[in-house]
Parts: sequence; C-alpha cells; structure tokens
Amino acid sequence: MEHAKNGDTVRVHYTGTLPDGRVFDSSSGRDPIEFTVGAGQVIPGFDDAVTGMQIGEEKSVTIPAESAYGPHRNELMLEVERSQFPPQVEPEIGQQFKLGQGDQTFVVTVKDIVEDRVMLDANHPLAGQDLTFSLELVEIA
Repeated sequence: MEHAKNGDTVRVHYTGTLPDGRVFDSSSGRDPIEFTVGAGQVIPGFDDAVTGMQIGEEKSVTIPAESAYGPHRNELMLEVERSQFPPQVEPEIGQQFKLGQGDQTFVVTVKDIVEDRVMLDANHPLAGQDLTFSLELVEIA
C-alpha cells in the first residue's frame, strides 16, 4: 500500500482543536484540503503528521506550537495612538485590520484599548498554542 511522502499531492480531511477542546478549523462538510507534502503549503507539523500515512488511514496528532504557528512573540505587539485610525473607524477588541508596510501586508488584531492607545497583535491568532488534529488521508495523487 502506498504511503504519503515528500512531493506527493495529497487530500486530507481534518479537524483542528485547541487544548481546551474547541474546534478552530475543520474540513467537515467541505472538500478535503489538498497540498503537496514537504512543499511548505501547510504548517510543518501537519506535513510531518501526514508523511507516512496510507489512503484511508486516520489518526490524531498534537502539534507543538513550535511546529505550528510558532511561539507568541512580544515584538509583534504594537501600541499605537487612537488618532492613527481613520476618524470613521472605532477599533474594538478582537477586530482585525490589514496593515501595509512597503510591499508587505499583514493582519493585526486589536488586543486592548486604554484611553487613547490601541494595542495591536501581529502574531498569528494560533501562535503559542499546541494544536491537535484528527486526520484522514483521502487521496494520494
């Protein structure tokens, strides 16, 4: 039986959960995710988990933060003056904005608002968290 290896295009059904059991993403009710193993299209731990699986195989794997979205990095926290937002925008905790710097854009999340200061977080929302995935390898192309 064929095993998934680097360079294979695979299709995988998955459900991702946080340490408290909350589902943060799932392919349930959708097409399975398709990617090339080892091409860097998914987080490293997901690539590693699928490597060696056979079609129809199911397994659960916990991926440490370092092999997922990395640690939460304090240097990606940014405090800005409320006046730097357009007048028609009223920032709220949890709200996300796209910021641009040069030819790069990135998403930031409002983490806190104190008086005229807004704390923005440019970390991936899942940074610093261990993630558990239930996987089923559907196809190797």
